[in-house]
Amino acid sequence: MNRYIRFDWAAKNMLRNKADYVIFEGLISALVGESVTIVELLESESNQGSKEDKYNRVDIKAKNSLGEIILVEIQQTRELDYLQRMLYGVAKTITEHIGKGQPYSEVKKVFSINILYFRLGEGTDYLYHGQADLRGVHTNDKLLLTEHEREDLKIVPPEKVFPEYFVIRVDNFNQLAETPLEEWMRYLKDEYIRPDTTVPGLKEARERLEYMRMTPEQQRAYDNYLDTLVRDTDVMNTQLLEARIEGLKKGRAEGIEEGRAEGLAEGLAEGALKEKRENARKMKEKGLPTALITEITGLSEEEMAML
Repeated sequence: MNRYIRFDWAAKNMLRNKADYVIFEGLISALVGESVTIVELLESESNQGSKEDKYNRVDIKAKNSLGEIILVEIQQTRELDYLQRMLYGVAKTITEHIGKGQPYSEVKKVFSINILYFRLGEGTDYLYHGQADLRGVHTNDKLLLTEHEREDLKIVPPEKVFPEYFVIRVDNFNQLAETPLEEWMRYLKDEYIRPDTTVPGLKEARERLEYMRMTPEQQRAYDNYLDTLVRDTDVMNTQLLEARIEGLKKGRAEGIEEGRAEGLAEGLAEGALKEKRENARKMKEKGLPTALITEITGLSEEEMAML
């Protein structure tokens, strides 16, 4: 099996650039069942207020477009008080993100996502989700806001206030990966991502992890190729623009301008293809995976076989 770098290591050591937000957004969106946009990664893990702070490790701490806080913690070894740890982490986050004297309306909802590589409890599922649910002790009816409270007073309903907890028991995932969430679970457990995946975040993670698996020499070759690709594209666009301007200057005789543009485009396209094949051949000599080369250059496997 073609395995990638484990997500727990990647989350702490490499996925920290703004360009990587899409990876975290994909995982979180698959869990909550709706599109999530991350606007910033907040300080975490080493930002405890003092040496006595008990909650000094969060692998991902993010804020979404609604201002809600998302905590993602990846735990490898068993902790007997892990449930209390989850609660403390959420409570601490809430108090950290509301200033002294601010109204309670500024309290932001917190999502606590816990990816566990040890067995917790006796359940058979791999994903557990919960949120405070206020129900009548005698009638079991759910406490809901009235229309007046919702529409006129703009009171926020409980589900938009109370924290949500997700517990992912990675080792309990034993099924085919058919949904986006299941594909993410396959990566979390087996470090495997399908080459043809279309799951948001996983495609970007695969490309990023492919790069991290390259040798320094292969990374330099890849970076040089990207630089060349950008430069060649700029040159081609400039030449096409100059050709169009020159054609307009020389006259508008029917068919002449179109023929010049098409001829130049064909010549440039042929040159670009030649350059692309030459770069692919160099990357192949450097030992880059064929699948990655075809993905970068757009060449088919048949074309690669002819190089």
